[in-house]
Amino acid sequence: MVRRRPPSSAPGLKPGERMYFEYIPLGAYVKVSAVDEATGTEVSIVGDARVTQADLQRIARRKLEKALGDLPPKKRR
Repeated sequence: MVRRRPPSSAPGLKPGERMYFEYIPLGAYVKVSAVDEATGTEVSIVGDARVTQADLQRIARRKLEKALGDLPPKKRR
């Protein structure tokens, strides 16, 4: 079962920009993908299924923000 969450504004993003999160349970683990709406940049993490969804989302958001910071200025918003 794949659970998708509606886009959310996140700290570090400009107003009006959004991230999308997708949760895919894989046995004792959960794969969380985070996508930046403006650039289409996507990152994934795999975490323990017993960890709260908020914690997994926070980690995925941090990884995406790091990836966005590594983009050349031309590709950023």
